[in-house]
Amino acid sequence: MSKKQTKVLVVDDESAIREMIRFALSKSGMKVRCAANGREALEKINDKLPDIILLDWMMPKMSGPELIRRLKKNQVTSTIPIIMLTARVSEDDKVTGLNVGADDYIIKPFSPRELVARIGAVLRRSDAGDADGKITAGSITMDTQSRQVFLAGKAAHVGPTEYRLLEFFITHENRSFSRSQLLDHVWGTNVFLEERTVDVHIRRLRKILQKTDLQHYIQTVRGHGYRFAVTDAE
Repeated sequence: MSKKQTKVLVVDDESAIREMIRFALSKSGMKVRCAANGREALEKINDKLPDIILLDWMMPKMSGPELIRRLKKNQVTSTIPIIMLTARVSEDDKVTGLNVGADDYIIKPFSPRELVARIGAVLRRSDAGDADGKITAGSITMDTQSRQVFLAGKAAHVGPTEYRLLEFFITHENRSFSRSQLLDHVWGTNVFLEERTVDVHIRRLRKILQKTDLQHYIQTVRGHGYRFAVTDAE
């Protein structure tokens, strides 16, 4: 049986970026359609639903966040995964993009390799969730639609970076990752950060999990990095 070809809709008002993405994703075996603005995107979505949408923030006629709000209000399109592509770099902008319903956020300029990896990660998370978009590991439940985290049934406040880190861990349970691998998968290959950045956010995430005695889910792999595994506390 042949593998399903991922259908991608690229929405960006810059033709050079559209063509760069089309070339990179087509080379990776994906089927790509493009739209230059939000209104054109709606027409193409109504014609044929994509598996995932890559969406620019600043566009004429309809902004990226406005298009997301319209898609989320429609039951047919509300569950389509969306990755925002934008030059807006502040934490507030990231939070705004995620809060309106984006599943991931990539800052321009980005590498084609990173984009392909992020698309795969978002689609894996989408497939891993149940019909309501929830993914569960042990006593942790993540609602990928509302982007809420529940620890032992209680809602927990989790920052955007810790959310992405936890989501990556849960969808790759029992696998060990080096710090550099985590930087690539969670922060992106075009972001140049020191590996100790991973340790800082691991500590923050463990502190959040500690409130319900779940910090042992994140295990240190000596000489390598970290692993997420649902285990009983010792």
